Amino acid sequence: MADMAKKAFVCGHPIAHSRSPAIHGYWLRRYGIAGSYEAIDVTPEDAAGFFAALGQRGFAGGNVTIPHKEAAFAAAVRRDGAAERIGAVNTLWFEDGVLCGGNTDAEGFAANLDERAPGWTKLGAAVVLGAGGAARAVIHALKERGFADIRVTNRTLARAVELADRFGPDVSAHPVAVTTELLSDAGLLVNTTALGMAGKAGAGELPADPQALPRHAIVTDIVYVPLETPLLAAARRCGLKTVDGLGMLLHQAAPGFERWFGRRPEVTEELRGMIIADMAKASAAKS
Repeated sequence: MADMAKKAFVCGHPIAHSRSPAIHGYWLRRYGIAGSYEAIDVTPEDAAGFFAALGQRGFAGGNVTIPHKEAAFAAAVRRDGAAERIGAVNTLWFEDGVLCGGNTDAEGFAANLDERAPGWTKLGAAVVLGAGGAARAVIHALKERGFADIRVTNRTLARAVELADRFGPDVSAHPVAVTTELLSDAGLLVNTTALGMAGKAGAGELPADPQALPRHAIVTDIVYVPLETPLLAAARRCGLKTVDGLGMLLHQAAPGFERWFGRRPEVTEELRGMIIADMAKASAAKS
């Protein structure tokens, strides 16, 4: 059983781009743990069967990424509070033979800002761009950290309304057309859309104009490829504090590692530098 407790995975479709094996591999080496962590491509059709057979395959658990977070939610017999609120599972583990699911995206988001922008919870209203699964995790984190005015904008207003209804009166839904007005007194701007992501349509577009923000505001993007998105670059040029999305990826990985391998790992500058170098290498290979 000891050997089984030291075997973990990340699954998604596609999955070859995942940085999770590099992150967990770094921690396994650093702490001298004899374990393994592998990336597994699982199609949507095979997801339910894959999760049902985890114990038989000897896995202690694993990470789940797009498009399987809802399927993992359904597969988990027990779920933590974050997963229930967000409606998705990104981390699986076993307790007494029972498959459990959690969501560490909100924790990762908050820990990244704690590290890179101390005091971020004291700046007033937050504006969240986008209304997908990542936005749910961000809003959960914001509510957990005491934000009482969270404004969500989305191209499809109905999606934003659905989010506002899900999270209660502290969250309001707005059309994209009024984003600039919403920014005028906001202390935090969070982009959860794919605008600015390398290789995606609209990679050069700005999801919002950071010039509309007060000078004390912080701008963060959950996208981490590229590390500095067009939004973050524009915010930096305005003299605003910016936080990239890589830290969220690193910090959300730590709770799972502790579940499977029994040690809470540190998110170090060495790890961050290694992943940045790995991304630069992958980018150069494509060009």
